[in-house]
Amino acid sequence: MGWFLRAIWTSIGKKMVMAFTGLIFISFLCVHFIGNLTIYGGKKSLLNYSSRLHSLGIIINLIEIVLLLCAILHISFGLILFLENIRARPISYSMKRYEGGRTLSSALMPYSGAFLLIFVIFHLFTFHFGVARAELYDVVKRWFSSFPYVIFYILGMIAVAFHVRHGFWSAFQSLGLNHPKYMGAIWVLSYILSILFLIGFGSIPIYMYLIR
Repeated sequence: MGWFLRAIWTSIGKKMVMAFTGLIFISFLCVHFIGNLTIYGGKKSLLNYSSRLHSLGIIINLIEIVLLLCAILHISFGLILFLENIRARPISYSMKRYEGGRTLSSALMPYSGAFLLIFVIFHLFTFHFGVARAELYDVVKRWFSSFPYVIFYILGMIAVAFHVRHGFWSAFQSLGLNHPKYMGAIWVLSYILSILFLIGFGSIPIYMYLIR
């Protein structure tokens, strides 16, 4: 067990944990994305989806626990790596250079991640905690009737797009799965996922605001 913890605490180990937990979150986003589309079917459609989801019982609770543990690991190691990078390259960070193939999405990873943390906490308290299943559609409609919240939500989806664009591609590198034969396809898929999440999730508040 000791060797495992020592391996994880190395720079490569921390990046692998970030990659693994990040891929779990992206998988969750794919499922969450499909579920959220039921809102276009109206109140009954969303209620039916929510009922089927909660009928899974303890499975949902286990998934929530796994996601919480992944969030703790992802945030903790992400912050540690960010601080280590600042100490290792204080000049390049202060000058905001984009060297060595760095893209805008990779440079913004710590900041999009920080904004996402704020967004997710607010999102959970808005639509999850203390919200009765039968009232979910009305709660969603009420919040998305607020133009400032619509803007906040869309900004959150932009942060998701930036984070996924770089995170999905780099996760395969961190896990040692960066074979030249398929990394090009992974790179393209990272763009497809980021655009899909941006448009799919981002269109919901716009739609709900327009039909308010």
